[in-house]
Amino acid sequence: MENKNIPAPAKKKSFWKIKLLLTLIVIFAIVYWVCTFTYSDGSRSGVLIKISYKGYLFKTYEGELNVGGITAGEGTIMPTNIWKFSVRDKSTYDKIDSFQGKKVILHYDEIIYNFPWQGDTKYFVTSVEAE
Repeated sequence: MENKNIPAPAKKKSFWKIKLLLTLIVIFAIVYWVCTFTYSDGSRSGVLIKISYKGYLFKTYEGELNVGGITAGEGTIMPTNIWKFSVRDKSTYDKIDSFQGKKVILHYDEIIYNFPWQGDTKYFVTSVEAE
């Protein structure tokens, strides 16, 4: 006599769902790693004009640095160059906040793509020092 209480196709279907879910998780992990890979690092100097904690759903630390501008001559004023950046952790944010309105050097990492919960820009400041 055959036992018909446990059908074989139901187990097979469940196995494929688990395999699909694991495949999607691995693909997302690879995409996340590639997109957030640091491909450039450097530093910029200027006057720190803004640092804030903002966002509707994802709160992130964002800032602006006035890196200066080029004057075309006497009496001519060119617009200044504003560089926008993000900060990943609160301790770095607090250190940057203490230099508000002062000339600083910001060291940063640039990533390929940022997700909304990481920040508004591709530039993430890792440290700050007074100029």
